[in-house]
Amino acid sequence: MKLVIAIVQDKDSNRLSNALVREGFRATKLASTGGFLRAGNTTFIIGIEDERVHEVLNVIRANCKVRDQLVSPVSPMGSTTDSYIPFPVEVQVGGAAVFVVPVERFEHF
Repeated sequence: MKLVIAIVQDKDSNRLSNALVREGFRATKLASTGGFLRAGNTTFIIGIEDERVHEVLNVIRANCKVRDQLVSPVSPMGSTTDSYIPFPVEVQVGGAAVFVVPVERFEHF
């Protein structure tokens, strides 16, 4: 058994959730916040049999897209904000960060 932890952008969250249900996967959905952009995202936790890991990864891949976004960097620590003028920077956001970890034991009560 494996535990799939998928961190996705909020924009992809509902589409992924619906696709997982449609394909028969059960998942726990948690609100989370990213460190770099300080933007909201969603973390899905999915317990799955070893032989179905590739299926759930395909569903995640098909429903979580990378996109470009302009962001304003956070002001540097220790400097005055009067002299700091943030210039928007284009970064890639979205997609999914996915971790697949082994499960030693699973109990359901």
